[in-house]
Amino acid sequence: MLRSLEGSDASVQGTNDDAQISKMSCAKTGYFKDEFIQYFVRRASRRSPLINRGYYSRHAALRQLLERFLGAAAAAGEQPQVLVLGAGFDTTWFQLCRDKGRAPYRCLEVDFREVTRRKAAIIAKESALKSLLVQSPSLAAEAADVDYAPEAPESTCSVGPSADSSDSNSALTITAGRASGAATAVATPTAAVESSAGMDVAAAANDVAVDVTGGTVCSPYYCLQAVDLRNLDALELAVQEAGWDVRLPTYILSECVLVYMEPSDSAAVVRWTAQTFPNAVMAIYEQIRPDDAFGRQMVSNLEMRGCPLKGLPATPTLTAHCARLTDGGWNWAEARDMDHLYRTFLNAKDKASVERLELFDELEEWHMIQEHYCIALGRNDAAGWLCKVGFD
Repeated sequence: MLRSLEGSDASVQGTNDDAQISKMSCAKTGYFKDEFIQYFVRRASRRSPLINRGYYSRHAALRQLLERFLGAAAAAGEQPQVLVLGAGFDTTWFQLCRDKGRAPYRCLEVDFREVTRRKAAIIAKESALKSLLVQSPSLAAEAADVDYAPEAPESTCSVGPSADSSDSNSALTITAGRASGAATAVATPTAAVESSAGMDVAAAANDVAVDVTGGTVCSPYYCLQAVDLRNLDALELAVQEAGWDVRLPTYILSECVLVYMEPSDSAAVVRWTAQTFPNAVMAIYEQIRPDDAFGRQMVSNLEMRGCPLKGLPATPTLTAHCARLTDGGWNWAEARDMDHLYRTFLNAKDKASVERLELFDELEEWHMIQEHYCIALGRNDAAGWLCKVGFD
């Protein structure tokens, strides 16, 4: 049993490498900007237009949600935090740090140790990544400035089915009551960052350590920890060691992670996040609809790769995704499939631009794929900061 479990874990970890190749294909073709993905891909490969557009839609929808969250935190004058479950080689923090000229939020990424060791080694090796870990207090103090142009906050949030959708199977909203020591340490050199605030940068550099053997990175605004999500004590310890205040606005991201876990384990993660963070949004990107012909083929293909979707029988629909969130203690939940989000949520100008990048004639298959993926959102908003973070 243990050998089978470890084999499944290794296959799931392998999906990370495939994802990075696809992301690099998108970046190179011009679908989105990612200066740092190159450091995590050994051999680039150009993907088909169908795959490129699928990864673009995923990237664009999740980035738009993140920006809405950051805008809400900025409007509240609060320091945002982002917890990435099963982060793999995600580069979002590094890219936004470069784009905005400072740390955009306090970030904690967790994944299997085998993955975090590789990521920590790459960060230690590449100065373009490592230098961004050094954030002087003068830059950190700007983290709550209104750079995200948020809309004026509303006093109430809309609830119930989405008003702009006539298809209850592609968009769903629900509300519910809430239940009550480094073996290989690498210091970041001060010279790697040019700054007029030399003393600040020197002090900040002393707060950065990369432990390649342990698979950890510790810095004031970016942390990487080795955590098996089936061990919630380890996850809680990682949050504590990152020095987080759980009362601050927190965005929790899970991209094709919980679906590879047993339903009891994924439900426990959802419940822990809801109980731990009173002001938070949880975004879950996963497969849905396994029972039609396309869904059965999707499930079979992943099983043949050694990556069974263990959690999918428990969350096959948008309704089930919302129920998992509200049953787990989230006050509000909403779920929409990616076909709906591509049509109604993504920035129209950006979408029109990327649709001109490649010849695309696979429309029927495109819609089928998009209908079998979704984003589910859970929200706790005790302080009234996050009402605007959603699909509407």
